[in-house]
Amino acid sequence: MSGMPENNSGKEVTTLGALAEPNRMAIVELLRDGPLTVGEIADRLQLRQPQASKHLKVLSESGILEVKADANRRIYKLRLEPFQALDSWLSSFRKLMEERFDNLEEYLRELQNKDK
Repeated sequence: MSGMPENNSGKEVTTLGALAEPNRMAIVELLRDGPLTVGEIADRLQLRQPQASKHLKVLSESGILEVKADANRRIYKLRLEPFQALDSWLSSFRKLMEERFDNLEEYLRELQNKDK
């Protein structure tokens, strides 16, 4: 068992790379509560609007956000799919670690029985 899903296409790496920057992670945290405009995001994070736009572009291009135009405003919201893929990817590691702990527990039991 490799611990990696067969259909892994590197999307998890793209998601993690986009989230590695603190301002982008803060944007994602903000958007958990619902969609916001670039101006609202910039204000809440005390960023200049061009700086916020740059981060939003990276998050959009990596597939984490979707953008909807509403008149002259752009509204950003989280996409569920990248987080589902990341959760699935992490689950493969969880299963692997649980198997290892089970094997360790069994091995320790065998050692205790030998000592008796």
